[in-house]
Amino acid sequence: MWDTVTSKIEKALEVLIFASRWILAPFYLGLAISLLVLLVKFTGELFHIALHAFTATESEVILGVLALVDLTLTASLLIIVIFSGYENFVSKIDHSGHRDWPEWMGTIDFSGLKLKLLSSIVAISAIQLLKQFMSIQNISEREIFWLVVIHVVFVVSSVLLALSDRISGHGGGHAAPAPGKSEH
Repeated sequence: MWDTVTSKIEKALEVLIFASRWILAPFYLGLAISLLVLLVKFTGELFHIALHAFTATESEVILGVLALVDLTLTASLLIIVIFSGYENFVSKIDHSGHRDWPEWMGTIDFSGLKLKLLSSIVAISAIQLLKQFMSIQNISEREIFWLVVIHVVFVVSSVLLALSDRISGHGGGHAAPAPGKSEH
C-alpha cells in the first residue's frame, strides 16, 4: 500500500514538474514583443540615415548602416532564441501548415542553440567594435582596449564552446538523426 501511495505522489510530482515548462512560454512571448521594440529603433535609425543621406559624411552613413546591421543581427538572435528555446524547452511547434518554414527551425538542439547564440553575440560585438573604430577620434585608448578585450573574450568563449561540443559529440548542432538513419 505504501508503495502505491508513493508511486502516485511521484507520478503527480513528475506531471507537475513537466507542466512547469509552460511557465517559460510568457518569456518567449515577451521576447517576440521585444522584436517590435527593435523594429521601432530600426525604423527610427533608417529614417535618420535617409534624412541625412546627402549631408552626412561617409563615415556617418557607414556608422548608421552598421547600427542597422547591429539591430538586424539582434533581432535575428531573438528569433533563434524564441523558436529554438520554445521548441527545446516548452513544446514542439506544428509547422506542417507553413510552406515557408525555415529548415533550421525545429532542428537546433540546446548545444546548437548555444553555438548560434554565441556566434550572434560575437558578430554583434564585432559590429560594435567596428563602429567604435569608425569614430576612433571620439574614444579613449582605454575604452578601445576594453572593447577589444571583451570581443576577444567572446571569440575565445565561442571557440572553446564549439571545441567542447565537438569533443563531447554534439558537434553537429542539430538534433540527432532518426533511428536507422545515417548522419551523412
